[in-house]
Amino acid sequence: MGRSLVVEADGGSRGNPGVAGWGAVVLDGATRELLHEGCAPLGQASNNVAEYTGLIEGLRAAQGIDPAADVHVRMDSKLVVEQMSGRWKIKHEDMRRLALVARDVVADISRAGGSVTFEWIPREKNKLADALSNRGMDGVTLSRLVGEAADDTTVAEAVDEVVDPAPSGTAAPVGVGPDLGTPTRILLVRHGVTDFTAQGRLDGRGGADPSLNASGRSQAAAAGRAAAHLLGDTPARLVTSSLTRAIETGAAIAEATGLEPVVDPDWDEQNFGDWDGASVAELVREDPEALRALRNDPTYARPGGETHEEMAERVLAAFDRCVAAGGITVVVCHRKPIMAVLAHLLQMPHETIWRLAAAPGSLTAVEVWADGNASVAFTNRT
Repeated sequence: MGRSLVVEADGGSRGNPGVAGWGAVVLDGATRELLHEGCAPLGQASNNVAEYTGLIEGLRAAQGIDPAADVHVRMDSKLVVEQMSGRWKIKHEDMRRLALVARDVVADISRAGGSVTFEWIPREKNKLADALSNRGMDGVTLSRLVGEAADDTTVAEAVDEVVDPAPSGTAAPVGVGPDLGTPTRILLVRHGVTDFTAQGRLDGRGGADPSLNASGRSQAAAAGRAAAHLLGDTPARLVTSSLTRAIETGAAIAEATGLEPVVDPDWDEQNFGDWDGASVAELVREDPEALRALRNDPTYARPGGETHEEMAERVLAAFDRCVAAGGITVVVCHRKPIMAVLAHLLQMPHETIWRLAAAPGSLTAVEVWADGNASVAFTNRT
């Protein structure tokens, strides 16, 4: 069981839509001690956007204090509480997108062993968050971890200490709040199987580099048909790792979609060094401690190989290039690079990444907005 935390969040808009801002606090669930407070302007936005943003930022602040916390959210927005509790439908696209972001954070907390519950409260019981949201509408940006030894400083006084308001008579800066436009979409495809895959052998970027076998070619063709169905006539790019199995899978997708593949070696599988080609079953018997280190320690590398951290660094650099390009990119790569991207977007600790499945020939889709928010649309679809 994690720590007990309370998030109180709010948002507002002067005009609806108009000059908007959000505010949130995190309190100790047992002592009601103030642990974190934050607020920010959102430019031109609606009340609902501001309230959802306050929720998201409050949850993230709680997650930063304890990723496995039991979080109780208190808000005076009946709409947000009922929608997040699953009792009301979400019809508006902006609300649907923000609810997905909030649910992603809730899922992260749940996966870490925590929980999130929601409670509606009247506005007069949400004064801390309400005061901060008004400061956000005034142009104040604040994110402050108060810590365990909070003094007697009031929230308003604390905000006054660190305010950076917009000049008097001006609106809060536009573009600070959530991006509600079209996201960049990345479709991650794992290559089809090789004989090494079927035999349970490690196969990294420094190994034998086998071709697809008959089953792998069938999986590649199926992935091509699925990608063509998803893309339709929408323009897209196609990128593959430099390893043969990815290039061959990419060729099948290119045939189905008409896209021209481009090779980026930063999407290659991890280099397993002297273990490339080794049977995992044999390693379990002969060197189980080293195998556990390779699986669980992100800084461990075999002689001649690379660590998980080194692999993730180059993969995420390649991912950032795809995001920067905008539009849609289909990337044909490998299991660990797909895990690295998902773990990065979901902020998952290394010890939990093996819970992410990516079967041979499977498709995983992610969406990234200009403000840095992201959504995992689906995973491991075959």
